[in-house]
Amino acid sequence: MTVFTAALFSGIISGMGIGGGAILIPALTLLLHLPQKQAQVINLIYFIPTAAAALFGHIKNKRIEKTVLPYMIAFGLLGCTIGSFAALAIEDTALSKMFGAFLVFMGVREFWTAKKAP
Repeated sequence: MTVFTAALFSGIISGMGIGGGAILIPALTLLLHLPQKQAQVINLIYFIPTAAAALFGHIKNKRIEKTVLPYMIAFGLLGCTIGSFAALAIEDTALSKMFGAFLVFMGVREFWTAKKAP
């Protein structure tokens, strides 16, 4: 039930554009004891339907900047390719620590950004 709750919450915040991987990857690694790389693959597969749902909502609300879309797609694919090869080259424990540091950094950044906003 805990994993279902984590997956549901992850999907909801993914649809809002917040980033469900911050919930799903720790849940998979800590609760199910999956290796970091396997959790990241599952997160990427899980991302496809939630991203499609979010994209549909943005298209419906006319929030898509079509002039930059080709650049976003091209650089997104490039980043995915580079990130995939980098993740394969890094051992699981180092990858887990890097992901944890990233989550801490983003949490602190969001905290300070939210405090400064009017």
